[in-house]
Amino acid sequence: MVRECAISLYLTLFSLLFRISSLFPQQKKIVFCVSFPENSMHIYEELKKTADDKRCIFLAATAQTKEMLEEKQIGQVLEFTPRKPKAFLAGIRHLATAKVVILDNYFGFLSSITFKPNVKVLQIWHAAGAIKTFGLKDSSIQNRTSKANQRFKDVYSKFQYVITGSHEMDHIFHEAFSIQERQIMHTGIPRTDIFFDETRKKETITKVYSEYPQFENKRILLYAPTFRGENNGITNSNLDIKQLKNRLGEDTVILIRLHPSIKEKAHLPEMDAAVYDVSEYPYINELLLITDLLITDYSSIPFEYSFLRRPMIFFPYDLEEYAKDRGFWTDYDKLVPGPVAYTTAELADILAKNEYDLDRIDTFHKRWNEYSTGQSSEKVAALIIEWLND
Repeated sequence: MVRECAISLYLTLFSLLFRISSLFPQQKKIVFCVSFPENSMHIYEELKKTADDKRCIFLAATAQTKEMLEEKQIGQVLEFTPRKPKAFLAGIRHLATAKVVILDNYFGFLSSITFKPNVKVLQIWHAAGAIKTFGLKDSSIQNRTSKANQRFKDVYSKFQYVITGSHEMDHIFHEAFSIQERQIMHTGIPRTDIFFDETRKKETITKVYSEYPQFENKRILLYAPTFRGENNGITNSNLDIKQLKNRLGEDTVILIRLHPSIKEKAHLPEMDAAVYDVSEYPYINELLLITDLLITDYSSIPFEYSFLRRPMIFFPYDLEEYAKDRGFWTDYDKLVPGPVAYTTAELADILAKNEYDLDRIDTFHKRWNEYSTGQSSEKVAALIIEWLND
């Protein structure tokens, strides 16, 4: 009850500030609301090539996101939170006077505002594919109040257009956001362009190894569990890292990459430079380029890792509980393109056997990445420029 009152008060204040800001003249500018920077950064790089005079404003959801954006020296970046009042007020003014608004996540403030009639709002969702349900199909809806559920619907109603990388995601977005076919943009996913750029891939691999020279000439296993609320994916998981490492060769290094929303460290055992927490490395796709084998559960990472046609193992140790709490878009075992293990011993046995169906991964890739062909950033940027010039 207290939380609901606090949310209502915040949204009422946001709405008031937005309406006041809307009195100012509209400007020819693009406002990015950013939680996961990679797509936005790739789009901005393309915008710079054809729209140097266009103004881009980035509203960063967190201090870490702001830091990542600023490192790339892109546009004007504001930390968009009430804890930063000056930046927050400026951000609301930019939103209220923008011509194009780009989103990459669910932003609750959208439920309380109405954009000017000619504003274009584009959702560049942060996942290339989906295993677990979200949006209007999220199983946790049953635990929300009717008022909270209405807020979610109000937010999704603000998504005028959504980009996708596959026909599969078209269907998912229809159900998750209640959008129509005409709202789907088959541009592909901008951050996947790196997988088609051999020069950039080589430069990126060199950069990663310069930061982690101990990984070079090693077999890299990346464990990247999904977000589980307060569970950091390591402390409360059934993965016995020490047991797993003892079953592997000396040439193997295990990397742990926790979800960006996890604040807790992985608390890894000391294992003589055999296991590393790389959660603070900001760009997951860069880590994928040096990864020889991915271990995950319900994350969307496999959809992008499949560009590399390398082996994956799935470790859904809490499958039954997670399916009940969150739900899946389709049968888990039929969807994932690799062997499934439920215990550390099973995982180690699969690794020791070292037999993987790469054709299955290729089929998975073609199914989920059909529109992502290396020009996605260019296509999205062209769409934005067209809207900006209308």
